[in-house]
Amino acid sequence: MPKITGAKVIVTSPGRNFVTLKIETDEGIYGLGDATLNGRELAVASYLTDHVIPCLIGRDAHRIEDVWQYLYKGAYWRRGPVTMSAIAAVDTALWDIKGKVAGLPVYQLLGGASREGVMVYGHANGKTIEETIDNALHYQSLGYKAIRLQSGVPGLASTYGVSKDRYFYEPADADLPTENLWSTEKYLRSVPPLFEKGREALGWDVHLLHDVHHRLTPIEAGRLGKDLEPFRPFWMEDAVPAENQANFRLVRQHTTTPLAVGEIFNSIWDAKQLIEEQLIDYIRTTVVHAGGITHLRRIASFADMHNVRTGSHGATDLSPVCMAAALHFDLSVPNFGIQEYMRHTEETDAVFPHAYSFEDGLMHPGDKPGLGVDIDEELAAKYEYKRAYLPVNRLEDGTMFHW
Repeated sequence: MPKITGAKVIVTSPGRNFVTLKIETDEGIYGLGDATLNGRELAVASYLTDHVIPCLIGRDAHRIEDVWQYLYKGAYWRRGPVTMSAIAAVDTALWDIKGKVAGLPVYQLLGGASREGVMVYGHANGKTIEETIDNALHYQSLGYKAIRLQSGVPGLASTYGVSKDRYFYEPADADLPTENLWSTEKYLRSVPPLFEKGREALGWDVHLLHDVHHRLTPIEAGRLGKDLEPFRPFWMEDAVPAENQANFRLVRQHTTTPLAVGEIFNSIWDAKQLIEEQLIDYIRTTVVHAGGITHLRRIASFADMHNVRTGSHGATDLSPVCMAAALHFDLSVPNFGIQEYMRHTEETDAVFPHAYSFEDGLMHPGDKPGLGVDIDEELAAKYEYKRAYLPVNRLEDGTMFHW
């Protein structure tokens, strides 16, 4: 059995910061895991280097479940985004090693493919509704079967989801947090016309999605969901802050628009009430922030019992290592719903050569052993870490608000 002989953390910034864990074995096989926590990257790097890696040396790389339990239960201080991102990196790297030893892609080790490909959605955005629809038509021409619509809000200088570059959205944009202004009233007036124009231009054969980004109260979210019902959105994402899971019960009472949440969750406990009371339709937990493939499978199995499907987060703060891991998970899990897909820059793709591919609205992780992703360490070393924060939000009267 392969024994872990070494591990190291690689921090690189080919356009944005990524933290990658590389675990090496006595058989000459290594595995990669993503440990990127947007805006708090070095906290996870330190957690791995100073506290986790010393505990891995000499362990059997095949004992994935035992290592997971050791890192989760053995630390005493459980959960939290830093801890769970570190555990996720170890877990993902060990699945990569197991696949390489077996000579099989990871999805085969997870029970094989449950579908031919993984439906993904692209991100259409613009400063105006017209720009967003034009961008959405471009995604439709590329074969996307699902498109997220985000548009600027009249009267606000900046809006979540609207990027400086229409095709590469990166919200972590400054050495210190930029401050944005927000108005719920202006926002609520802007979204229904966006979806009305979206249906007129794109028709009914493409799924339309929207991200609220945790900014509404339950009753406001219920009103928006009801306003959007005639346009049959695929989902309304992150409608309200989810620390209080019961918030979604009130939203549910007022709209039949499907609800999705969970990209900032890091444990099954964050979603327990939401899933078992069927307050959501899609759970958006992802490999890197929710304890790796091992824990994500538990969340998906629990969700499957309650008719909740997966819809994992897939923004550019997930490295290609995590994107590959997500696709192996997506391809295998029976209650898969959809996968977010934001394309990485050419610089990032060069640092992380990968086997996954996109065609006709679907992605496939490829059939290389393991995850099918590598890292060019020499090239990675040329891109030094650059501190980058996510913005913060204030209401127009200066009150701090949800970003």
